Amino acid sequence: MAEEAILGFLQNNEDIADSGQFAAEHNLNHDELVNVVKSLQAFRYIETQDIIRKTCVLTDEGKKYAAEGSPEVQLFLAVPAEGSISIDELERKLDPSVFKIGRLRAAKHKWVQMGKQVSRKVQHVEDDVKNLLLQTQEGMELDEASFNSLKTRSLIESKEWKGYSIKKGPNYAPKRKKFATDLTRENLQTWKELQFKEYNFNAKGQPLEAGHLHPLLKVRKQLKDIFRQMGFEEMPTNNFVESSFWNFDALFQPQQHPARDSHDTFFLKAPSTTRELPEDYVERVKQVHESGGYGSRGYKYDWKREEANKNLLRTHTTAVSSRMLYALAKKPFTPKKYFSIDRVFRNEAVDRTHLAEFHQIEGLICDRGLTLGDLIGVLHDFFSRLGMSKLRFKPAYNPYTEPSMEIFGYHEGLGKWVEVGNSGIFRPEMLLPMGLPEDCRVIAWGVSLERPTMILYEIDNIRDLFGHKVDLDLIKRNAICRIGVE
Repeated sequence: MAEEAILGFLQNNEDIADSGQFAAEHNLNHDELVNVVKSLQAFRYIETQDIIRKTCVLTDEGKKYAAEGSPEVQLFLAVPAEGSISIDELERKLDPSVFKIGRLRAAKHKWVQMGKQVSRKVQHVEDDVKNLLLQTQEGMELDEASFNSLKTRSLIESKEWKGYSIKKGPNYAPKRKKFATDLTRENLQTWKELQFKEYNFNAKGQPLEAGHLHPLLKVRKQLKDIFRQMGFEEMPTNNFVESSFWNFDALFQPQQHPARDSHDTFFLKAPSTTRELPEDYVERVKQVHESGGYGSRGYKYDWKREEANKNLLRTHTTAVSSRMLYALAKKPFTPKKYFSIDRVFRNEAVDRTHLAEFHQIEGLICDRGLTLGDLIGVLHDFFSRLGMSKLRFKPAYNPYTEPSMEIFGYHEGLGKWVEVGNSGIFRPEMLLPMGLPEDCRVIAWGVSLERPTMILYEIDNIRDLFGHKVDLDLIKRNAICRIGVE
């Protein structure tokens, strides 16, 4: 209707002087009319000039005072013409907001004497505020002082009204032409009778919906590439369920260690125990736990097979490392470099840096005569390839490594050093029962996949990276590759 009204009016008139007045005269919604004006202007049916008018309108509080009077006058009228009224009784007679504002304003104007008793100081007052509000409501202009006074009290507000003056454009027609927009069979058959809409070759098409790689997958791919560049071989990590023997006992971790408690480890109810273990190796592990050997005194306790048989969700991928080293020991010795990246599980409280389910990166080098210096050098090489050049090491304790070190990387987002992993040299009590040579040393380190990813992507809460609270827009927005990673 708005389009027909505009084009029809212009057919017999030179212009439309004011779109607001035109909308009112033709009973049209001005906002809808503006949308039609913009559409007709885009196709050059009409030309327009902006009309901008600044008007004052009453706020909700202003409307209330225009109807009921200003708070100061309401309070004045509530005070008896003769005598006085107690302040408490006066407060009960008025709305709380009216009393609060009115007592201050009326006292400032010296209309009333305020105290425990309130009385009038004058007998008549003029409600200038109400009068000004009514003038504004009627569309009358205010002088600058009156305008500023009402605006300071938030009784009025300025609003900008925008409309148009309209005249015919170069493509004017009393009725808009309909352009064909699709190459349908019917349109092709009658193409001579149709006008097709011009094709905009600069218009962008709809963005294609596609899958997006998670930051963890990208960093894992980079880590795998780094390990392979350094000559490492990937270990099979397809067993989430592991026996306590390979997860703990084979690593020379005592059965009374707190990590083996149900508060730290997820044990399985079914199947609750493993079916088979290499018996000769089990016997050697039992011996070194109970009475030592290979230069060690052991832990001096009664080692229990039923504890070793318990199934659990592996707490670290070092369980895989122990299996691989045992398999390596059964063959003629060959130096090896192994790595793994997979999921592990720990019964931990969830916070901004810890999850009960996360990914562990593990690397190890098995060779003769390796030292702590070799380990530090390999760690610097490994992390520098990942783009983390700032590293620190701190002495630590692990049951199956000696010496042991915690690895810290500097987190630019948090502005502090963050622990990113553990490292050390596997103990003889772990390696020699397997059958490895006495001069064989294994240097190893374990790092969570999440921590380096958080540092690289400047994420300070692990729950924003992994789990059900992840923002999918983060997955869509993150870079395809990490620029600067060697």
